Amino acid sequence: MEELILNLTNGALDNLNYGWIVLFMAIESSFIPFPSEVVMIPAAYMAAETGEMTYPMIILSGTLGALLGALVNYVLSLTLGRAVIYAFANSRLGHMCLIDAGKVQQAEEYFDRHGVVSTLIGRMIPAIRQLISIPAGLARMHLGTFVLCTCIGAAIWNCILTGIGYAFHSVMAKDELIGIVSHYSHIIGIAAIACVAGFLGYIIYNGLKKH
Repeated sequence: MEELILNLTNGALDNLNYGWIVLFMAIESSFIPFPSEVVMIPAAYMAAETGEMTYPMIILSGTLGALLGALVNYVLSLTLGRAVIYAFANSRLGHMCLIDAGKVQQAEEYFDRHGVVSTLIGRMIPAIRQLISIPAGLARMHLGTFVLCTCIGAAIWNCILTGIGYAFHSVMAKDELIGIVSHYSHIIGIAAIACVAGFLGYIIYNGLKKH
């Protein structure tokens, strides 16, 4: 998997455009395992390097792709039902996609605990991000609400990754970026979540302190 990510990152830096961002992020949000860090960070890096893409359009393209992929999971779960989804998760094909019944159940439990907001927050949590659309479909969540929450959560996540890509451009060369993103993509995602959590905690702390 790491070698695949390395090759994709290298290719992305040479050929990435808005259309590829939409496609890769749609794949990332569907059943197929693919780290969004490998798409958004190189895209932001190349925007700073060449100026051929803009940050708002990168974020918009990434968010559109994430929505399309999430809608695939949502519609399949809504139409096929729980029994078929769990059967797929336990099948050989499901395991090839790094999905199993335990992961689907974990996503369902997360959805049950947090309700509608889980579709928004879940877009920023590893291991939940790709699967959070499944319990939303199984629960027959309102389509408009699902689309809104998915877009907001995906946009926030894409803004974070775009910011990381921009920051990387100022401190490392292209070859270094390829190695770091391919090897540490999961850790980068966790670090980004930690930064968001810290920032939100700081805001809440200040609000309570003033109160």
